Amino acid sequence: MDTLITICAILCGIIGILGSVLPVLPGPALSFVGMVLAYFNGGDTITVRMLWVWGIITIVISILDYILPGYFSKVFGGTKAGISGATIGVFIGVFMGPLGIILGPFVGAVAGELLHEKQNLEKAIAVGFGSLISFLVGSGLKLIVTGFMLYYIIIDLF
Repeated sequence: MDTLITICAILCGIIGILGSVLPVLPGPALSFVGMVLAYFNGGDTITVRMLWVWGIITIVISILDYILPGYFSKVFGGTKAGISGATIGVFIGVFMGPLGIILGPFVGAVAGELLHEKQNLEKAIAVGFGSLISFLVGSGLKLIVTGFMLYYIIIDLF
């Protein structure tokens, strides 16, 4: 049973890292589940206090993941159409590989702004750039958090 829990904990940590850039996977939450599994597997590195701290970090990062796109879009002059376009672009980009994941929000935001507001291309590109920055900042934060959680999972299990 310990071997199964160890495998599940490590898989959760690895899939959590993938979920940091793939919008269809809840990366930080999966990594946190991996930490909980590692804790219950009897290691001595992860403590209850640590689980509380990482649980709070997971919640904060997850909330930020929803706030950042709107914030950056507004900073760069975006409308709801640009935000919606960026969201659609993220999901379409998933099916186009790594480059699609990165460029999807940008292209979606530009398309949303151009279709809704009939804005000039320059302003729409600025909004798309804001969407891209949002994706990169959010993914970067999630990668850092999930990377640390995977580190603690491995240290605790081995």
